[in-house]
Amino acid sequence: MSSLDIAQEIRKTFPGTEELIVQYLSGYLVDDAGEDEDVLDIAQGFLQSLGVDKPDAVDRLMGRLRELLSDQLSARAANSARPTLMKLDKVMDMSKTSAMSGTIALAEGVDLESINKSKASRVDVKKLEKQEAKLKAKIEKRARRDLYEGSKLLDQHRKQQNYEEMFMKINSLDAANAAKNKSKDIHLPSIDVNFGSNRILSGASLTLAYGRRYGLIGRNGVGKSTLLRHVAFREVPIPAHITILFVEQEIVGDDTTALDSVLKADVWRDHLLKEEAMLNAKLGELEQENDEKRFDDAREEAQTRLAEVHARLSDMEAESGPSRAAALLAGLGFSESDQSRPTRSFSGGWRMRLALARALFVKPALLLLDEPTNHIDLNALAWLEDYLQTWEGTLLVVSHDRAFLDAVATDIIHQHSVRLDYYKGNFTQFYSTKSERERNMRKEYETQMDYRKHLQAYIDRWRYNANRAAQAQSRIKILEKLPELEPPEEEETETFKFPETEKISPPLLQLNEVTFGYTPEKIILRGTNIDVGLESRIAIVGANGAGKSTLIKLLTGELNPMSGELNRNGRLRIGYFAQHHVDTLPAAMSPVQFLQSKFPGKTEQEYRGHLGNFQISGMTGLQLIGTLSGGQKSRVAFAALSLQNPHILLLDEPTNHLDIEGLDALMAALASWNGGVIIISHDERFITTVASELWVCADETVSKFMGDVQSYKSLIINNAKMRP
Repeated sequence: MSSLDIAQEIRKTFPGTEELIVQYLSGYLVDDAGEDEDVLDIAQGFLQSLGVDKPDAVDRLMGRLRELLSDQLSARAANSARPTLMKLDKVMDMSKTSAMSGTIALAEGVDLESINKSKASRVDVKKLEKQEAKLKAKIEKRARRDLYEGSKLLDQHRKQQNYEEMFMKINSLDAANAAKNKSKDIHLPSIDVNFGSNRILSGASLTLAYGRRYGLIGRNGVGKSTLLRHVAFREVPIPAHITILFVEQEIVGDDTTALDSVLKADVWRDHLLKEEAMLNAKLGELEQENDEKRFDDAREEAQTRLAEVHARLSDMEAESGPSRAAALLAGLGFSESDQSRPTRSFSGGWRMRLALARALFVKPALLLLDEPTNHIDLNALAWLEDYLQTWEGTLLVVSHDRAFLDAVATDIIHQHSVRLDYYKGNFTQFYSTKSERERNMRKEYETQMDYRKHLQAYIDRWRYNANRAAQAQSRIKILEKLPELEPPEEEETETFKFPETEKISPPLLQLNEVTFGYTPEKIILRGTNIDVGLESRIAIVGANGAGKSTLIKLLTGELNPMSGELNRNGRLRIGYFAQHHVDTLPAAMSPVQFLQSKFPGKTEQEYRGHLGNFQISGMTGLQLIGTLSGGQKSRVAFAALSLQNPHILLLDEPTNHLDIEGLDALMAALASWNGGVIIISHDERFITTVASELWVCADETVSKFMGDVQSYKSLIINNAKMRP
């Protein structure tokens, strides 16, 4: 009998029960920490709250649990029936009874040490240890639930306040004036950051020099986004004169045009322009009045305020707003006609671009970006890299894209082990410096360990030799004075594994002179030819809307060509990964349950082992998918993909949400896999590592590009700069 059997019984009786409650109950019932309690009685209370309207089901389940736990409960009963040891009135330390107390010679034979000892030890230590162990187990079981509930509460709180309210709350109107002659550097020597019951940072130093661009990196789940939120909402003491803007989620769509949405992002500019219009109207009305003193005073007051408003608008360069907003939108891929469309007509990815354009337009002193490359294509990414290189304020960006960090970052902050480590330079320089630092630390640690062993060996050999005792004693003192070095942290690595595929005869997958459009008037691809085999390693790039995803859907058979033909081997299996697949994973199922539903016929242990091939190990495989991070969800999607045993993988933006270690694991897995791969990606390093051919989607065609990714990005930037 195991906790898995009990969990299965609970799920069978109450299928809608939250997985965390199931895991808690099943673990509690088999845990020896509950041996002094009536575990069945306590469990029955839990189950009655789950099945308020199903008392018969609760009784049947309790009967089944009694059967499953009968051996364990009998063993506990036998243990409790054994004779118990006699408990003394006072706790005695038997190891010290042979030594006479130093206070025994005092008057009337009172032993002060014994009295103090008895006062300090009136706690039943065994009971205390047992209660602490039970409390620790409960806290660990609740930790993940608390984290999930905490994130939901935070989201709910943020939704209660609209963008304008949050902007004005975080950034005062006087911040720009207050910042004059003040440093915009941030130095917080010791900050603590918690999220739910998880400790994110402890006594960490947050230092951001004005005008520097910082890349914040760390493993998935280490708390990078949480740190950004704490900074953005001033939950750490950022000076009030430093304006902050955080780009985290897409804007809410409405009837506002894209261009107006960007202009309204600078809330104080928008308010001042409205106040200017109101004051001008008021002055126009006052001009019609006579010269009574009260009207003269009102006119003077309105003119004074209007002059102040004009001065503030001049300081924030309000006049150039529309042209700056249009240029930002154009750089991020919005055509002139797109800029006039209402925001509700854009998809989630395009709304994220709008959120990014709004932040760049406001030009805060501190700009916070969370994975800004996830929702933009390679064309927009090339423009963004170029734009951010001239950013005047401070930038703190979370990204897994090494090429982006190499192009943009002047410094790297490595978040790990509840602390922040700082490195000068971009990601490549960070990696080199970190590797060198770790090698030196490992060498220093190993050298000291060898020296310690040498001293200890001498001490052990000569300690009791009369001739060498003094020298041994000298070495003991040296050993005691040596600094305690922490063993260097082992570098964490990940591995993904795709199953080897069997060879099948070509042709596998071909498009011959294929034309496709969603309507005859709007052709997306025309005269497309492509041949995909087991040896293919193709990367497809191009602007959003050029037809990249459409091409993938034609290859999968999800779309049918208007003309031309699709040739596909009858034995061919295609694995298709798209970002929306990750977003639509069933939140109420665990990864193991999800794989069971999609690919039945294996044991739970086999599913968990397969998930382990993609670093979903331990209890993570039994958590609800809704509680997993974006990177963990991507890993679950890859695990499901590999169970199809595909011959060809079609991957549409597979790197989104993967951390750097996960990305390295994916690249290594694809490099060693023997099937064909077609990728759509904005990640320069991923494309360079995985693909041997670069194809460009543009102007209704797909054609091979005779150059590398860097050449393509340079071409995009030059074309953007040549635009009027």
